[in-house]
Amino acid sequence: MADKGFTAESPISGGIRAFLSFCRIEKGLSRNSLDAYSRDLADLRIWIESHTDGNFPDAEILKTYVNYLYIQKLSSRSIARHLSAIRSLFHFLVVEETIAADPTEHLSSPKQWSTIPKFLNREQIEKLIAAPDSAKPAGLRDHAMLELLYATGIRVTEIIELRLSSLDMGLGLIRVTGKGNKQRIVPVHAVALKAISDYLATGRPALLRARTSPYLFVTNRGGPMTRQAFWANVKTNGKKAGIFHNLSPHVLRHTFATHLLEGGADLRSVQAMLGHADLSTTEVYTHVVRSRLRDTLDHHHPRA
Repeated sequence: MADKGFTAESPISGGIRAFLSFCRIEKGLSRNSLDAYSRDLADLRIWIESHTDGNFPDAEILKTYVNYLYIQKLSSRSIARHLSAIRSLFHFLVVEETIAADPTEHLSSPKQWSTIPKFLNREQIEKLIAAPDSAKPAGLRDHAMLELLYATGIRVTEIIELRLSSLDMGLGLIRVTGKGNKQRIVPVHAVALKAISDYLATGRPALLRARTSPYLFVTNRGGPMTRQAFWANVKTNGKKAGIFHNLSPHVLRHTFATHLLEGGADLRSVQAMLGHADLSTTEVYTHVVRSRLRDTLDHHHPRA
């Protein structure tokens, strides 16, 4: 006889739970990626359980759900992120033979990046990097972090989790652990290495006060910085530099990629340094490539 207090788990709820366990244990996704998947798939589960019997949806039901997301006035980027999570979920369910066919096969994604990603110009980035007070240990740290972000384009999570052992000052390289625990080697130019060297010489020891830490960038408590603390530092230094609007560490990532492409780098190289699994993600910066092609034509074609 069934327990009267027991509520059976719906198929969609069980499928999502199994998928998130797979992402955590088998794929080794970061906590931030897991949290994003959990939030987006929780929205899907709640909607399906409130509009259907909780079984796995077919293509038509999923289209209705996507329309619901549009009605909520989510940005195209947010909807695309939801769809990415949903596609990953149902691909997993097909592979596991939980369902026979993938209902997301013909779902269309919204057009993303209808506007160019925000980035800083050369003058702004120089002012931002110079903003921290390098007379203070925390200022040396912040200056080194901003230099490293602009030098490499690594993500916020990647820089705050960067370990001392991941830095090779002699070769000018850092080993970065990105999404899905995938590692990549990124070169670091001499200016950023000098800022890191100054921080390691006096700033880091002053912050640690004889304590030890495996992390490259530390707080005065001896631990690594949080995402929130670094975002706050970027905004504070941005205000010192006269940059007030929507400044975030991700803007520095966009700035790195944009300035590289403006300087003549190819998309494949930028893709490798940013840690993008798919070149289509890096193609958000093709506006820079198109602009450079126009300049090349204007300057070098005999009839231009």
